[in-house]
Amino acid sequence: MNASKTLLGTVIGTLLLLGSSQAMAVTTLKLSHNHNRDHAVHKAMSEMAKEVREKTSGEVVIRIYPDAQLGSQRESMELMQNGALDMVKSNAAELESFGAAYSVFNLPYLFRDKEHLFKVEEGDIGREILNSTKVSGFVGLTYYDAGARSLYAKKPISSPSDLKGMKIRVQPSPSAIAMVKALGGNPTPLAYGELYTALQQGVVDAAENNIPSFSLSRHSEVAKFFSLDEHTMVPDVLVVSTKTLDKLTPDQQQVLYTAATNSSELMKKLWAQSEAQERASAEKAGVTFSNVDKTPFVDAVQPMYVDIKQNNPQLDAMVERIKGVK
Repeated sequence: MNASKTLLGTVIGTLLLLGSSQAMAVTTLKLSHNHNRDHAVHKAMSEMAKEVREKTSGEVVIRIYPDAQLGSQRESMELMQNGALDMVKSNAAELESFGAAYSVFNLPYLFRDKEHLFKVEEGDIGREILNSTKVSGFVGLTYYDAGARSLYAKKPISSPSDLKGMKIRVQPSPSAIAMVKALGGNPTPLAYGELYTALQQGVVDAAENNIPSFSLSRHSEVAKFFSLDEHTMVPDVLVVSTKTLDKLTPDQQQVLYTAATNSSELMKKLWAQSEAQERASAEKAGVTFSNVDKTPFVDAVQPMYVDIKQNNPQLDAMVERIKGVK
């Protein structure tokens, strides 16, 4: 009898433990990005992770790996496609090679101002672009403000003629490469993590990025002239594997999408603060920021749009739709 009671107690205990472990089953999502923990986008995504954890009662946990711990943006994208990562914070330039629709964000001087960009991102066009990579095994959750990209170098750049013969680091984006060629420079695709040393050693003469990335990556130590030509406004993009999404319940998916959207709104505020703070920091380090006449830059890249109109009707239609957003 005692043996029976002991056996019954063991069975009940085991079942209770199993039930408890199932009830407490946790889905952990690994998210990779290439910025440090002080960057505004890391702070925004940390808030997203906090919201997801709270709203799912701890059933979904996002673990963030900053500083390219798991590889460059390109490597992280490939890891995600292979199932080793769930989410990646990339940007529209990097994503152009995975989804052609992202190329519109890399076209110079297409967006009139930041408000125009936000309206496109938050409307039908923006959602179409985020969903355009389903066939590649991932979709976009949201965009993150990444300001305007401008040129910086060891010498002042005030017009396209100053770029003649200069090796300029670009992201691996066909549009970014075409833009630098149109401006008269020699485009040099290079991983972001290699750029400081490349500038320091003269492997490249210049680069282009937003102010916070320029400052927080300490490029201000090796490039003392920042020309505010503001040629593009390339957003960061948070993407997730479709396999990962399919593992989540519909409610969990909705929580993830909502938290991502909320973090995007937070990012706009954090970005404005970061931009002002990092410009002041760079100026203190001896960097000269120069406003330039954008007209010669705008004129120099117009052949890109002529080429698009003649050879890429699908992209041309998207460009015209974007121009029509008021």
